[in-house]
Amino acid sequence: MKKTLFQAEVIIPSADEAPLKDGGLLVQGGEVLALGQGEELKARYPEAEIVDFGKALLAPGFVNLHTHASMTIFRGLADDLPLMTWLEDYIFPVERHLDPRWVYWGAKLAVAEMLRSGVTTFVDMYLFEPQVIKVVEETGVRAALGEGLFDFPSPGYGPLEKGLGLTEELLKNFSSHPRIKIMVCPHATYTCSPPTLKAAWELAERYGALVHLHLSETKDEVALIKARYGKRPPEHLEALGLLNEQLLVAHAVQLDDHEIELFARRGVKVAHCPESNLKLGSGVAPVSALLEAGVTVGLGTDGPASNNDLDMFGEMRTAAFLQKGLTFDPTKLPARTVFKMATELGAKALGWEGLGTLRPGARADFIVLDLAAPHLTPYYDPFSLLVYSAKAGDVKHAVVEGEFVLKEGRIITFDEEEAQSEVARIAEEIRRLLDKTLPD
Repeated sequence: MKKTLFQAEVIIPSADEAPLKDGGLLVQGGEVLALGQGEELKARYPEAEIVDFGKALLAPGFVNLHTHASMTIFRGLADDLPLMTWLEDYIFPVERHLDPRWVYWGAKLAVAEMLRSGVTTFVDMYLFEPQVIKVVEETGVRAALGEGLFDFPSPGYGPLEKGLGLTEELLKNFSSHPRIKIMVCPHATYTCSPPTLKAAWELAERYGALVHLHLSETKDEVALIKARYGKRPPEHLEALGLLNEQLLVAHAVQLDDHEIELFARRGVKVAHCPESNLKLGSGVAPVSALLEAGVTVGLGTDGPASNNDLDMFGEMRTAAFLQKGLTFDPTKLPARTVFKMATELGAKALGWEGLGTLRPGARADFIVLDLAAPHLTPYYDPFSLLVYSAKAGDVKHAVVEGEFVLKEGRIITFDEEEAQSEVARIAEEIRRLLDKTLPD
């Protein structure tokens, strides 16, 4: 089997290791075989094909731990609104018209955007997820995903029973796929009754899958669940026996100290989505406190209709600045920690072995940034550069399972312009629906 030696001016193996100057990464069959000085590896493995990126930084690909990829088609549809108004008056009404074609092209455009911001793995919860799976298979990226489950009928599958059936079918069909994991995705405690939540957990337990849902995102959500069940959202799940290590929650903004301790004790994982939380006025998650308590916290963008982009560089920078500003402590959430959230901790939250680092034995998922840009000159600390200086668009190459998906700034696994054209066409269809579906 062919060996390839990738060389770069700087290689970051992981957040916990020193960057390698003039490094080399030896890859075979999608796996990292060796990591070290480029010239030493070249001498040791003369049979390897050489790919020298020159003045560049090579790092593990990012894990976008929470998004709704196909919502690129709704980018900018409704802004500057509270979450419940945004959902109930704008998003849910338009989503009734969703079809597989919309979801397919929306997801394909999202993959293009994510690759350009360094994302090689993403977590997706939405509708018509078989279409997103098709996109993942075609584009060569990696994803953990699941069909959103609700008490009410979904445009993707109809009644809840069919949604659970679809999820089970996906769990069976993709149990051994190298780049796809299936999750069970009840939307939230305010859209899923206790019987729905229990059915989701039971299904996940049967197949050893994770459960992913939105939790404690806003003060209104907390008040609603408390009025409905007499408990705050985490306590509600705890009373149902559902707060456990199977659970990956998105947001976790409105947590008190007891709930942080409860998350740590129960092994709950968190996807922190700082920019979406800010844009919707939801607040700021207590990320520093969660990490200090031992909770696994990764980074997500949330959907492109609530963010409104899929830029993980922006999320890293915003996450760091927020914790420093909130605590009046510039040492909170340093660059290395934020980078770890975007890589290794995201992979850990998914239980996906071999992702998030470039140590020998890891999967060969990595990104390469061109260091020639003015805003990346000079650099002293590669972690500082990635978190505080780099931007989406600086990524010149992206590799998944040892294969290029983005090369020399061009996506090579699909036609990016076609995806843009198709989404523009879909946007015209949506515009024609707006007068019929949206409030004045």
